[in-house]
Amino acid sequence: MTYEEISHYRLVSQKLYKTSACLPQEIVKHFGAMQAQDYAMAKWAIGSRCDAGEKEIEEAINSAKIIRTHILRPTWHFVSPDDIYWMLDISAPQVKRFTASAAKKFGYDEKKLNQTNASIEKLLTGNNHLTRDEIMQELGIKKTSKEDFLSAAIMMNAELDGLVCNGKMKGKQITYALLEERVSKPISKFTKEEALVKLALRYFESHGPATVLDFSWWSGFAPTICQKAINAIELQLNRITIDNQHYWFKKDLKNEDTFRESVHFLPAFDEILISYKTREASFNTEHQSKVFTNNGIFKPIILENGKVVGIWKRTFKKDHAKIETEFFKEFETDKKQLLFEGIKSFETYLESKIVIE
Repeated sequence: MTYEEISHYRLVSQKLYKTSACLPQEIVKHFGAMQAQDYAMAKWAIGSRCDAGEKEIEEAINSAKIIRTHILRPTWHFVSPDDIYWMLDISAPQVKRFTASAAKKFGYDEKKLNQTNASIEKLLTGNNHLTRDEIMQELGIKKTSKEDFLSAAIMMNAELDGLVCNGKMKGKQITYALLEERVSKPISKFTKEEALVKLALRYFESHGPATVLDFSWWSGFAPTICQKAINAIELQLNRITIDNQHYWFKKDLKNEDTFRESVHFLPAFDEILISYKTREASFNTEHQSKVFTNNGIFKPIILENGKVVGIWKRTFKKDHAKIETEFFKEFETDKKQLLFEGIKSFETYLESKIVIE
């Protein structure tokens, strides 16, 4: 198998070929967790893999069919309500190291964070969905800086403790709600080992072919822990080796589903790039600085046959969305027009006219 073939297989495992109809919540459950700090673009990450429009995806989030919270790494993710509790059980302790460090700079130790959690619980009880600013105002906590690191650390800590998650959108503002009022706690729990094995299988089935270092990066767990999880499921996966690196993927990936011409306009921080430690299968390293910055800001990408050939951005106007593109090499006009066909699904998703400039 070559890197080119790996990029094609990933299109299959990441459901970018849309070989079967899926609801938005089914896409999220397939992935286990989808990075979602850029909320508008994260919704398109789901929409690019199913036929749902933005409004339908928004409704799935508002109705808690999809949960948005901090999990796996210190960033937002979409996660299925079926998975939220066991994923928090295994990932929260490691992510809380970051929030604890940030909160401590403002004099918030574990005891004070627990007291703050108790106050937040009282505020939100009874399906009371509040924005972060509203919660901080009720708690009497003033903004500490332009970035407001203290309130972010407080709310992330509450998320990782399984107290809160996203609530219903309040216009264009994100709110918080009590997790247990949105998703009932399961009766039984997985052991840490069982949960890690479950997480590993979910990752390689939805992201493979991928390496142990890819899984380590995505999950936040050390490579040695990740390798143990892989050892437990290796009979359920296929494996190929390139340059002494083992790539794991699900057993039933079919060749006939794999190789086809395709163009995708994908969002910033899409799983097709963000979920791998190294990304040589997806683009030439000479274009890396255009695809993502040194401080980890990923751009929206144009993917042709699994390879990044350019970047794009959208700007909303009064009656349309403006799309600007930057290709890494010069294409003839006819070829550009073929590539632009890939934006039509975004137009359908938005239910708005798109103008390419």
